[in-house]
Amino acid sequence: MKEMQISPETHKEGIEAPNRIFHHIKGSSPGSTIVFFAGMHGNEYAGVKALNNALNTISNKDISGEIYGVYGNIKALQQNKRFLESDLNRMWTLKQLDAIKDKEVLNQEEQEQEELFCFVKQLLKSVKTPIYFIDLHTTSSKTLPFITINDALINRKFSGCFPVPVVLGIEEYLEGPLLSYLNTLGYLSLGFESGQHTDPNAVTNCEAFIQLALRHAGHIESKAVENLQAYENTLKTASRNISSIFEVIYKHHIQPKEEFSMKDGFESFQKIKKGTLLATSNGKNIYSEYSAKLFMPLYQKSGNDGFFIIRSIPRFFLKLSEILRKYRADSLLTLLPGISWENRPLGVLKANFSVTRFMAKSIFHLFGYRNKQLDETHLLLYNRERVSKNEMYQNEKWY
Repeated sequence: MKEMQISPETHKEGIEAPNRIFHHIKGSSPGSTIVFFAGMHGNEYAGVKALNNALNTISNKDISGEIYGVYGNIKALQQNKRFLESDLNRMWTLKQLDAIKDKEVLNQEEQEQEELFCFVKQLLKSVKTPIYFIDLHTTSSKTLPFITINDALINRKFSGCFPVPVVLGIEEYLEGPLLSYLNTLGYLSLGFESGQHTDPNAVTNCEAFIQLALRHAGHIESKAVENLQAYENTLKTASRNISSIFEVIYKHHIQPKEEFSMKDGFESFQKIKKGTLLATSNGKNIYSEYSAKLFMPLYQKSGNDGFFIIRSIPRFFLKLSEILRKYRADSLLTLLPGISWENRPLGVLKANFSVTRFMAKSIFHLFGYRNKQLDETHLLLYNRERVSKNEMYQNEKWY
C-alpha cells in the first residue's frame, strides 16, 4: 500500500487516495479476520499512521487469516476535524441505520456511514472465521493508553491480553458508537485509545498495540514477531503498569448551546476527590460528586462528552459476574415485579422505574445488563452475553 504524504506544516498525513480499505492482507494459511478502523474521528490520525507503520512491513507469507485497515471518516480526516456535520461514532443505532436506507440526500457523515455499513455487511456475509473488530482512537486530554469495551465476557477475555487499563460500561452513557452496534451482533469488538491527539507517543503506543493484537488473534506466531517483549514493555511503561478494570459511574453530557469549559491540567485516570472543581457550565462551577478517577476530560471544541468519572471493579465482583452469566442467572430478574422480557433472544429486559430505583445499577451490571431509558416510566436493559458468539471464539488461544 502507498503511504500518504506528511505535510511539514501540520505534521499530518493527507489522504491522497481515499479508498475505504487502505490495507488488506490475506495470509497464506487460514485463520481469523481482524478489522482495524482508524479515523472514525477525523482529528485522530495516530491510528492511520500506526497501521501504515505496522502493516506496510508485513507480507502475506508471514500471516494466517486476513487483516483489514479501514478508514472511518475520510472527509473529516482530510480536513483534520472530528466531524463535519454529525459525529460518525454516535450514529450506529438501528433507527439511524434504517433512516439512511430511505433518505434521498445524505449528509457527509451519512455517506461515510453508508459505505462503512456496506463493508461490514459484506464482510459478515462472506467470512465464517472468528472476526475481531478494533477501533483505534486518541483523546483531547493527556491519558494513559487504555481499552474500552462493551461489557461482554469475550471482550473482557481478549482485553486481558494487553497490559493496559480496561474501561467497561461506557455504552451505558454513549449513544451510537460503531463498536456497540457490532457488539449487538455478537462479535468481539474493542476500542483502543493510544494517547493524546498530537502526542507522537500515541502512534508508538498504537503500533505496539496493533502488533500485539495480531499476535493474540493468531495472525502472527509469537516467534515471528520481532521485539514482542518490547511492544509489551512500551504499553506497560505508557500505562504506568496499571492494568485494572474500571467502570464508568458518571458522565457530564454537554447540552446544545451549553457553554462548557474544562479546567486546565486534568488528564485521564487522574485521582480526584469529592468536591474537586472540574469545569464550568454556563458560568457555574461543576464539582465532582465522587472520590474516584477522572476519565477523558474534554479539551476540544467539538464533542458533547464533557468528562467521565470511573472507578476500579474488585476482582471478586468480576469473577462473580462471570459465574452468573455463565449459568444465565439473569432469568431470575424476571421474577421481580415490574421486570419482564422485551426481547429474550437479544437479551433485552423492560423494567419499571418504580422497581429499578430501589436496585443499585451494580446489581444489573453483575448479570451483564446496561440500561437505556425508554420513556418516563421504563428502562430497557441490554445484555451482551445472550447475543455473544462465544462458539466462534472458543478455540482461540486466549479464550
